[in-house]
Amino acid sequence: MNTLQNIKEIYHEGFKNLGSMIVKNYFKAFAWFGFAMYAVVLYAFVFRVATGFSFD
Repeated sequence: MNTLQNIKEIYHEGFKNLGSMIVKNYFKAFAWFGFAMYAVVLYAFVFRVATGFSFD
């Protein structure tokens, strides 16, 4: 649980003093897009491992 709190704190500190609202919202959207793409990659890897795909 402490790890999730640290990640949350890093996320908030990263966007605290960015500047204009447009830039701040752009980077927040880009960060969530990156998190989503990472989740898709993890899902695909776990799916391949679970179905017995051979990584030759």
